[in-house]
Amino acid sequence: MEYVSTRGGTRAVDFEGALFSGYAPDGGLFMPQRIPSLGRDTLQSWSSLSYPELVKELCSLFIPAKLVPRNALDELIDRAFSRFRHKNVVHLSRLKDGLNVLELWHGVTYAFKDLSLSCTGQFLQYFLEKKQKHVNILVGTSGDTGSSAIESVRGQKNVDIFVLLPKGLCTQIQELQMTTVIEDNVHVFAAHGNSDEIDEPIKELFADVDFAGKYNLMSLNSVNWSRIMVQIAHYFYAYFQCTPSLDMNPLPMVEIVVPTGGGGNITAGCIAQKMGLPIRLVTVVNSNDIIHRTVQNGDFSLAESVKATLASAMDIQEPYNVERILWLLSGSDSRLIKTLMEQFNISKRLKLPEDLHRKLSETLGSCSASDQDIVRAMWRCWEENQYLLCPHSAVAAHYHYSQPHSFFACLSSIPRCCLAPASAAKFQDALLRAGLVPQIPPEITALTAMETRSTPLERGQDWAQVLRGQIEAVTQQW
Repeated sequence: MEYVSTRGGTRAVDFEGALFSGYAPDGGLFMPQRIPSLGRDTLQSWSSLSYPELVKELCSLFIPAKLVPRNALDELIDRAFSRFRHKNVVHLSRLKDGLNVLELWHGVTYAFKDLSLSCTGQFLQYFLEKKQKHVNILVGTSGDTGSSAIESVRGQKNVDIFVLLPKGLCTQIQELQMTTVIEDNVHVFAAHGNSDEIDEPIKELFADVDFAGKYNLMSLNSVNWSRIMVQIAHYFYAYFQCTPSLDMNPLPMVEIVVPTGGGGNITAGCIAQKMGLPIRLVTVVNSNDIIHRTVQNGDFSLAESVKATLASAMDIQEPYNVERILWLLSGSDSRLIKTLMEQFNISKRLKLPEDLHRKLSETLGSCSASDQDIVRAMWRCWEENQYLLCPHSAVAAHYHYSQPHSFFACLSSIPRCCLAPASAAKFQDALLRAGLVPQIPPEITALTAMETRSTPLERGQDWAQVLRGQIEAVTQQW
């Protein structure tokens, strides 16, 4: 299994090469050269597997045993999930009105990113220990990625992690989950800018191939293929939990609704679909609706500005993983993707070719939700189920509640599963706005009394230059 850039200008690499990369040197993103195809027999044999067992099976398709022997791979994944609070790692809540909520947030930071990042952290350690190598990880976060990435590598001797967060645009809990980690290898920067703006200095450093190579830079954003790979398991688990039967021919469909920011999770869904999983995908967004406009109209163009919403982790204008989806749907046409993405990078506007837009709209449904929609969905879910949704999960619930729910419609409809990316406990302000009472776990309450540490990045500063200086200073200590 080799990995190629979506833009075709870089030699193929193995899993280790993709793991330790950020963007590919040509500016593209790494994808497997070949997507494995699974038959009915495999799906039936996997249908009774636990979530961790599904992760193991899927990862073994993308990580050759010559790189990581299967027994070692299984041990790494078991270790990754050892800190999760739920015995099943993830949990499906079956609520009224056919609302199925797959809780992906039972990890250390109460966010779905713990699932992929805990595994990716173990994969990193495996290779770093073998090669006695040190890496510098660069991460930009809109809320949850930073804390999950920090937890995956905190205290590790051969890793330093540099996290940029948008000051004041995360929730207080999200910010504290990053700034309260006082470890020598953790470096947090509080930037006075939005999520898209903090991505710019990170892209600049990765684009400096000499600097990136000299200081062993890598990314743990969903730029990193390893995260996409692990997330494919969400879809198989959701399907097996929600499908009425695997004895039907053809296999029944399940609709999976995916709250979407940078697009990593929905990319994993597209790959699961490509592998033969019979799922219908719906990408749901907040008022920052570039993906919705792209699916509906082929309009991959920036709005005038990022809108601050209750679903803050999805306040993103440039969902970089769309490039992976377009590459997949174009039949791996890297020349076309390179042309399209270079055009977008220059003008920040792109009209998809008609054929590519048609394939995209056949692959994905889409929906956008306003803050008012989010609040209504949170309130309704509580009223009907006494179940608290985070605002991101509520975007998915809004889509569900907006579909026909008459008796006859339910008889003819396919099962639907809404992915829940975070615990409601992290979003107290949104709960209060919906007139609901937050239920805060003690470990989250304790954050407010802990020491914090971060470096401010002010407007007008050269953020890329500040990062260079910090990385150079840390590396000199090795």
